[in-house]
Amino acid sequence: MSAKSFLHSVRLDKGKCVGCTGCLKRCPTEAIRIRKGRATIIDELCVDCGECIRVCQQHAKIAVTDPLSSINRFKYKIALPAPTLYGQFKKLDDISGISRGLMRMGFNDVFDVSRGADIASRAIMEKLKSPTCPRPLISSACPSVIRLIQVRFPELLDNIVDVRSPMEIAATMARKEFCEKHGVRPEEVGCFFITPCASKATAIRRPLGHEKSSVDGAISIIEIYGLLSSQLRRGQMGLPEKEQDPSHVGTALGIGWARSGGESLAIEEDEALAVDGIENVSKVLEEIENDRLPDLKYFEGLACEGGCVGGPIVFENVYIARNRIRKLVVGLPKERISESVALDEVTGLGEDVFFDRPIEPIAAMKLDDDFSEALKKMDRIEEVRKMLPGLDCGSCGSPTCQALAEDIVRGYAKELDCLLLLKQRVSEMAKQMVEISELTRE
Repeated sequence: MSAKSFLHSVRLDKGKCVGCTGCLKRCPTEAIRIRKGRATIIDELCVDCGECIRVCQQHAKIAVTDPLSSINRFKYKIALPAPTLYGQFKKLDDISGISRGLMRMGFNDVFDVSRGADIASRAIMEKLKSPTCPRPLISSACPSVIRLIQVRFPELLDNIVDVRSPMEIAATMARKEFCEKHGVRPEEVGCFFITPCASKATAIRRPLGHEKSSVDGAISIIEIYGLLSSQLRRGQMGLPEKEQDPSHVGTALGIGWARSGGESLAIEEDEALAVDGIENVSKVLEEIENDRLPDLKYFEGLACEGGCVGGPIVFENVYIARNRIRKLVVGLPKERISESVALDEVTGLGEDVFFDRPIEPIAAMKLDDDFSEALKKMDRIEEVRKMLPGLDCGSCGSPTCQALAEDIVRGYAKELDCLLLLKQRVSEMAKQMVEISELTRE
C-alpha cells in the first residue's frame, strides 16, 4: 500500500516518551512496540482510536488536527460542529449560541452535523428494509471501527452499511446550500469539522468508502474550547436574527448521535445493539464473525467510551458531557426521523449519501507474499511462541508473547528481548563459566 494509505492523525512525540508500557497494553490492535526505550507505532495496525492518547501519562501521544487559522485558506468558511460540542458547556439552554460564537470566531456560516445524522439515519432505515442486505448491518459512523474491521475482521467488511458519515453528508449539504444562497463557487467555500477525535481527522485525509472527502479540515474541540467559551459569555452581543437559520440544526435524534445508542434510537430498529469502547467493540465483532448473534439486525460500534462525547480531544468529562446531551435532547421537540426527514431529501443528494467504492481489507499481518514461505513462517512463529513463557508481561517491548514471536520471525525483535529467556541464558552462561573455571584449575 502507498504511504497515503497509512496516514494517521495519532502521532508519537518521542521527546516525551519514557518507554513505559501503558499504551502497549491498551492498544486494541497491538500496534505499539517499545524499542530502544521509546514507543513506536506500526502504521498498518493503527486505527486512530486514540486509546494511547488517553492512557499516556507523559502526553507523548498526540492528535494531529488543523489549527483554527487554517480556515483562512478559504474566502468563505463554514463550521460543522459535531453534536458532541453541545455537551462541553454548562447551562447551554440555546444551542444557537454556539453558532453565534463560532461566527464571531471567523466562520461565515454554521451547519450542524446533526442534520447530516438525520439524513444518514433515514438512509440506513431504507437499507434495513431490503431483504438482501447483510445481517447485521454495521454502522459506518466511527472510522476507527471501520479500520478495526479492515485490520482484524475483514470478513465483515461487506456488513458495513454503505452510507457516508454524518460529517461528510453535512459538509456536502452545507457547501451546496451556501453556494446557492450566496451565489459563490464551491471551491471558494471551506467546510471544517469541529471534531472530538483524531479518527475523523484521519478520515478526512484518507476517506473510507469514497475517494475524496467533502470536508476541508478538522479542528479539535479542545483547540477552540477556550475561545468559544469567551464568545458564549458575550451572548448579549449576538448576531442579528436574520443570520440565525434554524434549518441548519438537526432533530433531537440527530443530536443524540453524540451518545452511544443514539444512532440505534434514531433508525428505529428494535434488533439493534450499541456498544462503546474499542475493546468492547472488538469482542462483539468476534461474536458477529462467529455467527453467535443471529437475530441482530444492526450493530452500532463506537471506539470511545460513552460514544463521541468520550473522544480523546474533548474538554469535558465524558459522563458530564453525556448527561448534558441527554438533557438537551429531552428539552427539544420530539420528532421521528421517518416523519421529519422525507425520502426525497435522501434521494435528492444522490450519490453524495452513499459510498462510491468498496472498503478494502488491510493485510497488516501478512507474513510473506509467497504462500509456502508464509506457511513456514507460521510454523516458526508457533515454535518460538512455545519457547516463550506466556506471561504477556510486555517487558520485551511487544504486547504479548504471541506478538513477540511474530516480531522475532519478521525480524523486528530477538529472542533475548524476552527478559525471562535472557535471565535463563545468563544463568546457563554463568554455570558454564563456573564449569570452565573448575576445569581450568584442574
